[in-house]
Amino acid sequence: MNKKLFIGGLSWNTSEERLREAFEQFGDLDDIRIITDRETGRSRGFGFVTFTEEESAQKAIAEMDGSSLDGRNIKVNEAEEKPRRSNHQRSPRSTGPQFR
Repeated sequence: MNKKLFIGGLSWNTSEERLREAFEQFGDLDDIRIITDRETGRSRGFGFVTFTEEESAQKAIAEMDGSSLDGRNIKVNEAEEKPRRSNHQRSPRSTGPQFR
């Protein structure tokens, strides 16, 4: 079963390829994603790595959490599922009237 990890504290210069190189030593990877700002395209300093096996993900957490990658100490832990918004909730960035 796939296991997704959150990787925080990334350098803005860290690429998805560099992230792959750092984590593939622990096992097979299904997906690598660095989150970027939609307006500037620049890294937001965090990303996700998805392993095909949970055991590999646990090894990566144990060895990589707090380690240095591209000059920054990174945080590695299990990704948490983002809660879904219901249809009636509005984003703080949405335009238009907001009634309370």
